[in-house]
Amino acid sequence: MRKAYDILGLPVIGVSNGKRLGTAKDFWLDAEMQAQGVVLETKNWFTAARYIDWDDVVSFGEDAITVHGDWVLRNWEETPDSICLVNGKRKLKGVPIMTVNGQQLGLVEDVYFSENMDKTIIGYELSDGFLSDVTEGRKWLPAPDKTTLGEDVLLVPVHAGQDLNEITNEIG
Repeated sequence: MRKAYDILGLPVIGVSNGKRLGTAKDFWLDAEMQAQGVVLETKNWFTAARYIDWDDVVSFGEDAITVHGDWVLRNWEETPDSICLVNGKRKLKGVPIMTVNGQQLGLVEDVYFSENMDKTIIGYELSDGFLSDVTEGRKWLPAPDKTTLGEDVLLVPVHAGQDLNEITNEIG
């Protein structure tokens, strides 16, 4: 499994010419919690934000994200429906995950993708706050089949609470 935060901060390299095109700053998600793209850091206040469509990525490597060339760069315009992992008006990090029967499982700190980095989030890393993270550690929640990102919480089925586990070396 690959943690999203292990990929953020990596350089984006065009394989056609070896040119560094930017640095991964965030992930853009759709309403079904499927990754749609990688948002790049802007160079300054006057530069438009750019992103790379997920399907244009050649590889999410250990040390870099590779794409075919600079022609895959697209202008990023945040919309009210845009969901990002870290930044923006609708971000996933820090959002409480709650079962539909009202049990809060924790706050989203990171998401996990499969090793082959398909679009699907396969799990969530949850926190109960700094003190709890230090004394008890964070928790791992396998992604349920159905999630709904509301205005204030990410809703999951009732049975998701039973799937909550401590993070071990096999997971993280």
